[in-house]
Amino acid sequence: MKKKLTDSNLLLIITVAVFILMYSCAVTMLGGGFTKSQTFLNIFNENAALIIISCGMSLVMITGGIDISVGAVTSLVCMCCAVHLDFNGGNVFTAILIALGIGLLFGLVQGVLIAYLEVQPFIVTLAGMFFARGLTTIVNSTQFNVENEQFKALKDTRILIPGIGSYNKKGIFIPAYIEIGVVVALLTVAVLFILLKWFRLGRSFYAVGGNAQSANMLGINVKRTKFFAYLICGFLAGVGGFVYFLHVGSGSPSHASGAEMNAIASSIIGGTMLTGGSGNIIGTLFGVMSLSTIKNIVASLGLDDAWWTNITVAAMICIFIVIQSVVLSRKNKSSH
Repeated sequence: MKKKLTDSNLLLIITVAVFILMYSCAVTMLGGGFTKSQTFLNIFNENAALIIISCGMSLVMITGGIDISVGAVTSLVCMCCAVHLDFNGGNVFTAILIALGIGLLFGLVQGVLIAYLEVQPFIVTLAGMFFARGLTTIVNSTQFNVENEQFKALKDTRILIPGIGSYNKKGIFIPAYIEIGVVVALLTVAVLFILLKWFRLGRSFYAVGGNAQSANMLGINVKRTKFFAYLICGFLAGVGGFVYFLHVGSGSPSHASGAEMNAIASSIIGGTMLTGGSGNIIGTLFGVMSLSTIKNIVASLGLDDAWWTNITVAAMICIFIVIQSVVLSRKNKSSH
């Protein structure tokens, strides 16, 4: 029998199709940098941290929640790691432990408050956002570049892609590359894809987001499931924070400003419904890529003013929310 197309798969197909169409139009009409393989790979290089953070955001959105503290946690991770490396004589290994510890701590506290004390997710994570931003400024209130040699060597590490690249004006072949953070991001996507598709916890996320009461009747521990969603999201904010730190190589109170909104936008564009119960991690990956591509297209058209980018992103989000509404109405009609 022909397998029925699920809402998640339908939204994934739409997201992938939109990205391919968008990038193809950019290559055909704008040409230039869009035809180079490195330009495509730079989507991953520049957005590796956002991919990781968006994956965590998608998890909590699938359960019907939200986490707007992830950008502030990313900034706090960057500042703490920068201060640790430059002022406290730390090393990369201990900096990674600090990043993961911060993420887990935020995920743990917010998860307990939301899942077990049943405080509204928006209120809890809003408080978390303000707390993390304030703590970042307390740790250090100025921007500075990290001079730790071990960290700089790791930051400057490039993974060359064999057989892919371009020739410069002197006719020298420049191989294409990706940063270490990209490998971490793609591994995160792969692990979460497996978790959501083949593990009981992953299926529980969908069940709780779809209908918490029904999930409870099926024997699913709703509170524990929600707790794990926020715990994983916090952990991924820590991982994403270190990957972001590895990309920018500095500490600053303004780092990752608006990252939580970009993560939410990427999840929505990727097909994760705001109502919960539906979403796809591969879709979230393409959501980030689509968001980055539209920003690059706007910049290539010479519309460098920030409001043009914001207007374009807003239009994309509205379009995908309309698409989600159509899919949701289709689902409601088929259920009657």
